[in-house]
Amino acid sequence: MLHSGVKAGIAIAIGYAPVALTFGLLAKSTGLSIVETTLMSMIVFAGAAQYISLNLLSLGTGAFEIILTTFILNIRHFLMSASLNEKAERESLWKKALYAFGITDETFSVAAMKEGTVSASYMFGLIFISYSSWVINSAIGHIVGAYLPENVQQSLSVALYAMFIGLLVPAIKTERKALWLAISSGLMNCALFLWLNVPKGWAIVIATIVSAVVIQWLAEKGKETEYAQ
Repeated sequence: MLHSGVKAGIAIAIGYAPVALTFGLLAKSTGLSIVETTLMSMIVFAGAAQYISLNLLSLGTGAFEIILTTFILNIRHFLMSASLNEKAERESLWKKALYAFGITDETFSVAAMKEGTVSASYMFGLIFISYSSWVINSAIGHIVGAYLPENVQQSLSVALYAMFIGLLVPAIKTERKALWLAISSGLMNCALFLWLNVPKGWAIVIATIVSAVVIQWLAEKGKETEYAQ
């Protein structure tokens, strides 16, 4: 089953390569060393969370705010893990805890679509090939970035915003509330930071939480109104 997991994860590994390379390049331009870049990919292993961490680091945000923001961003992993647990074979708790670390949107999708149950060996194979691609290509991206001209390295910070737009657009196409969430959180962040002088990191955290709660509440109220009619 380990072999079948590795085979199933090859497509994910290939897809991770360019994203991880870009992360390594941006980490270099943000000021992270190759050790810090590689360790972040090894310990965090979450694309969107790592990209937003770079953005927060470039703004001088404190460690606590970064951790809290990435926790909120990745809170969906609780749901994915709980869902996958229903499909998992009976295994030792330590095995499940070990491969739970490697559950991402992509590895979850592949495992969830697999026919029948998933074993720990299958998950280890699936995650190993995906994780290896992410970590290795992050390091390669940083190494490549070291040989780029200084002005090119500095201009790479613009790619962070392009990445966030790329993550946002597909969500907007499927759910309109994602658009309202982006607009409201952006406006609230500006208000908190520019007018109320809230520190940058806390402004992002507060704007994200409040906007998510309000937009979700409005969406639920809208559904109730439709049902009432």
